[in-house]
Amino acid sequence: MLFNTIDYVIFLPIIIILYYLTPHKFRWLLLLAASYYFYMCWKVEYIFIIIASTLIDYFSGLQMGKRNTKKGRLPFLILSLLTNLGLLFSFKYFNFFSESANLLFQKFNLSYELPFINVLLPVGISFYTFQTLSYSIDVFYGRQKPEKHLGYFALYVSFFPQLVAGPIERFSRLTPQLKAYHKFSFSNLSNGLRLILYGLFIKMVVADNLSGIVDQIYAAPENYSSLNILIGILFYSFQIYSDFYGYSIIAIGSALIMGIKIMDNFKTPYLAKNIAEFWQRWHISLSTWFRDYLYYPMGGNKVAKTRWMFNIFVVFVVSGIWHGANWTFIIWGALYGIVYLIEKTINGWFKISENHKPFSLWHIILALKTFIFVTLIWVFFRSQSFNEAISIFKYIITNTDVNIKEIVIPTVTWIALLVFVISDILLYNKRFDTSVEKLSMPLRWGIYSLLIFAIIVFAGVDNIPFIYFQF
Repeated sequence: MLFNTIDYVIFLPIIIILYYLTPHKFRWLLLLAASYYFYMCWKVEYIFIIIASTLIDYFSGLQMGKRNTKKGRLPFLILSLLTNLGLLFSFKYFNFFSESANLLFQKFNLSYELPFINVLLPVGISFYTFQTLSYSIDVFYGRQKPEKHLGYFALYVSFFPQLVAGPIERFSRLTPQLKAYHKFSFSNLSNGLRLILYGLFIKMVVADNLSGIVDQIYAAPENYSSLNILIGILFYSFQIYSDFYGYSIIAIGSALIMGIKIMDNFKTPYLAKNIAEFWQRWHISLSTWFRDYLYYPMGGNKVAKTRWMFNIFVVFVVSGIWHGANWTFIIWGALYGIVYLIEKTINGWFKISENHKPFSLWHIILALKTFIFVTLIWVFFRSQSFNEAISIFKYIITNTDVNIKEIVIPTVTWIALLVFVISDILLYNKRFDTSVEKLSMPLRWGIYSLLIFAIIVFAGVDNIPFIYFQF
């Protein structure tokens, strides 16, 4: 079930009404049933993957809780790791591994060939496996007591607003809220609806209108001029941001109506002054996950400089692999690691400070520098292969002939993009719901009316799934 469908528009109010009518002690059961139904609307049989992961991690947590030493807990942590990462590898990475190995075999004239698995990637598997892994790791280190209530643990793993594309929540933050009694709050309702409305706007009006143009240009870049290709690259940068940001705030708004506050996943990342700050503002739940469960265990910055540089590079490469089973994602992550280290090194050499006032001249210059780099390497993220990505850059240089085909970009697409850019600037270090809440009633309802009108009249023609569902 997609957020941007009539199904969800019907589903969410029903669940919210039932949630507040249901006695507190049974709400977990309602939300768990709703979450499983939400997921099964996509593919029924894949619910068993979530259930299997849930049961094994629940069992592992209980067993680790019974043992006082890390040595005693280790076998059950390994069980959790092997189960979750094994499922992730089987569905997401096995074919990539087989293809890469077979190419290597061919290079050395070896006749052996690994098989391929013809299965559909379960929606959101990277998100919910990382969510439940964080629980197992926290229990192993004694940072979290094991959950004894199977129902609440299952709900933590599968809570429908953030099940398939995050934010990736921690057990210690989400589960106490799932257990708490929440009275109906008009403030939560209004702020939640504001977030949902704005999320639908930037997904259906901004991202979906950009999508068609991006698809055309990436499908045949050789047919378009250098300027058109650059526009396509720019449009994809905003498409993936508005698409994923739209999903995240719809998820946050849906949960907020029930009194449950899940973490912000974006904080105006395209206004970041450097790559380090960009990843503090983009997909925050993932970047903090890698910080806490990979970077810190490797030693973080409390090691020799060369080891620290290695740690940083590994984190970015693994982040790339997390996004997809393709060399383009690995290159994408590696480029972030390289530029991150270059920026840190240059700033250290020349004692350059980047603590500039918001929207000062230096802030604008540094933010433009970061935005240009991020936008350019999205080409690797969007491309199906390394050669395709390189061809995009090649055609930017070579396709300067004025007779080359020019793509027609509807005026509504430019207007929608401009509105989004302006609103993002205005929301620097703020959130849409709390910012609008402070406005006068006529201005608030004017904004609501314009957003609703834009969704009804200018939403993309096709019902396009959220980009991060593929991860």
